[in-house]
Amino acid sequence: MHEQRLDYTKAAPEAFKALLNTEMQVHKSGLESSLIELVKMRASQINGCGYCLDMHSKDAIADGETVQRLVLLSAWREAPYFYSERERAALAWTEAITQISTLGVPDALYEEVRQHFDEKGIVDLTLAVIAINGWNRMAVAFRSKVGDYVSQRGKQ
Repeated sequence: MHEQRLDYTKAAPEAFKALLNTEMQVHKSGLESSLIELVKMRASQINGCGYCLDMHSKDAIADGETVQRLVLLSAWREAPYFYSERERAALAWTEAITQISTLGVPDALYEEVRQHFDEKGIVDLTLAVIAINGWNRMAVAFRSKVGDYVSQRGKQ
C-alpha cells in the first residue's frame, strides 16, 4: 500500500480552493448530478484514480445510482441500453477530453455532443471533465488515501 505523499489541501490551501471553486461551478451549472457522477467516474477510471473512484461511487450510490451502471461504466459502449443517448455522448466527450493528447476531439464527436447539449451545456460538461481531471491528478500525484471517504449525500 502506498503512503500519502502530502496533503495538498494543507500544503497549498489556495490551490485547493481554486479547484474547489471550479467544482462548485460545475455543480451550479445545471447539469444533472447523475451525469456529473458518471463523468467523474469515467475520467477517474481512465486516470486510475482510486481515491476519486471510491468517492464518486459512494456519492453516486447515495444519489440513487445503481451498482450495475457503475460496474458497467468502463464498458459503456458494450452496454448501451444502460445509458441514455445524452449520457453516452457525455461519456464519449469525457474520454476525448481526458485523453486529448492522444485522441483529440473529432468533429463527429462534437456534432454528436451538440445533439444533446446546447452551447452552455457543452462548456459546462467540458468544465466538469476539466475539474475531475484536476482532482485526479492531485489525488494520484500525492497518493490520497483510498477508502476512508464517507458520502454526506442523502443525510439530513
